[in-house]
Amino acid sequence: MGLIAALPDIDNRPDSVFVMHERSEKLIPLHTHKKGQLSYVEGGLAYITTESKTYVVPARHYFWIPPGIVHELKMGISATVLRSLYYYATDDSKHEFYQRLGIYPASELLIQMIKYTERWDERHVDWKDDNFEFLVALKNMLPTLNQTSLPVILPNTDHLQMQAIMQYLEKHLDQKLTIADISKHFAMSERSLSRLFQTELHISFLQYVKTLRMITAIEMIVKTQKPISAIAYEVGYTNAGAFSDAFYDFTMLRPSDLRSH
Repeated sequence: MGLIAALPDIDNRPDSVFVMHERSEKLIPLHTHKKGQLSYVEGGLAYITTESKTYVVPARHYFWIPPGIVHELKMGISATVLRSLYYYATDDSKHEFYQRLGIYPASELLIQMIKYTERWDERHVDWKDDNFEFLVALKNMLPTLNQTSLPVILPNTDHLQMQAIMQYLEKHLDQKLTIADISKHFAMSERSLSRLFQTELHISFLQYVKTLRMITAIEMIVKTQKPISAIAYEVGYTNAGAFSDAFYDFTMLRPSDLRSH
């Protein structure tokens, strides 16, 4: 059936879990649902875009989208498998985890539990079904696995000058990027540029550049066969070891780990 065709059916039974495992390179357009979405990304890359942010989800990571958030979803390459469980929201108030959109590294236990649910693919499962307790237990364990969402997020803006600056940074990512040099290039004071980042993107200049470097590296690792050392150089690192450490701090994986999955 596919996820796009299944969207109208997800909320039909509020007390159920709707299961969908799909290999796709599709763009699932802006939509929302009344259930929380748990999805595991296997073998590629996924993008979640909301009104103000784009979240990048690497392979071997999972994400949770709370009910009611309007979002667009895209799988980055055709090899990506998105394994999704759309959960009843009746008990979401019991933990703050269920109230926020987040990206988290997946443990081997969670991966195997999510894969096990493929037996219910394209089905609603509720308390009348055998082993429904398995799905309940899976949801209940989520807040105990990870408390801090990974910062694999790029903010969006309609501000034209900010967009020009963001495009410039993306094109010159292999270079040393300092707030002094960028403010000079755009004929601004450092203070004004710093304020613009905080006002429009709600992030500091340095944090934005670091995030852009890491997300670009993730995309290159997944989508190309370039050596990790070459990718490190292209995103502004002259030392592969420093790049690997920064990447681990960001994703909880080494660059080679991401490529191997």
